[in-house]
Amino acid sequence: MSAVTVHDAETDARIPLRGHLRHTGALIRRNLLWIRKDPESMADALLMPVIFTLLFVFVFGGSIGQALGGGQDRYVQYVIPGMIAMMSMTLSQGVGTGFSQDFNSGVMDRFRSLPIGRGSVLFAKISVELLRMLFATAVLMIVAVAVGFEITDWPGLFATVALSTAFASSIMWVFLTLGVILKNAQSVQAMGFLVLFPLQFGSSIFAPTTSMPGWLQAFTDYNPLSTLADAARGLMVGGPVAHDLWVTLGWSVAITAVMAPIAIHKFRTKA
Repeated sequence: MSAVTVHDAETDARIPLRGHLRHTGALIRRNLLWIRKDPESMADALLMPVIFTLLFVFVFGGSIGQALGGGQDRYVQYVIPGMIAMMSMTLSQGVGTGFSQDFNSGVMDRFRSLPIGRGSVLFAKISVELLRMLFATAVLMIVAVAVGFEITDWPGLFATVALSTAFASSIMWVFLTLGVILKNAQSVQAMGFLVLFPLQFGSSIFAPTTSMPGWLQAFTDYNPLSTLADAARGLMVGGPVAHDLWVTLGWSVAITAVMAPIAIHKFRTKA
């Protein structure tokens, strides 16, 4: 075990829970002040839900809506819950690129020289990215209502947001790990797209999976974005919920249990 790892472990052991929470709160404030200073960093959270919603509703809504037994209005009710699921994973990528930029700018070296819990740095980063995701979800719902989405179950909507937040927090541990082990933000972004695109388009987010080839349907059955999207539809517009809900929660717990210790270890031992 390296001297850095021993020092970090001893530092964490000396800090009580209240201290960890205080450090996390201070770092959350620091990250929010940075966003306030650089509002352009919120451009993806603002524009992505607008562009994707308008693109899929008005380009694909008519044809896919007919396949669903309706028209564009039917597709709006189908795709918006899936879009919430998409936001939870797409914006999670930002935590990795931001983390990598902090390393390359020397900010992380400063943090690691301070007597603060190492986990506080990671939890603060995740907390701010979750706030960005919630902002993007609010923008998405405003655009969704504008294009005809009907919110008929408010508790279901809030449950969907909570479920998406839980899943997003687990995926962020994956991107935090990438942000530590890859050399720069561009590498993290490139790797993120390689992961995101097959999961997003090989799912039930944008279209039903019944017309897909058998091998692809087998993939979508195990794709957590499909279960998240289907659970969101059940909660928001009606339909089966329990199976997809528990599978999504299972994925969230499993990913967090595996990736959180790896991310914290890699952060402590990064030279």
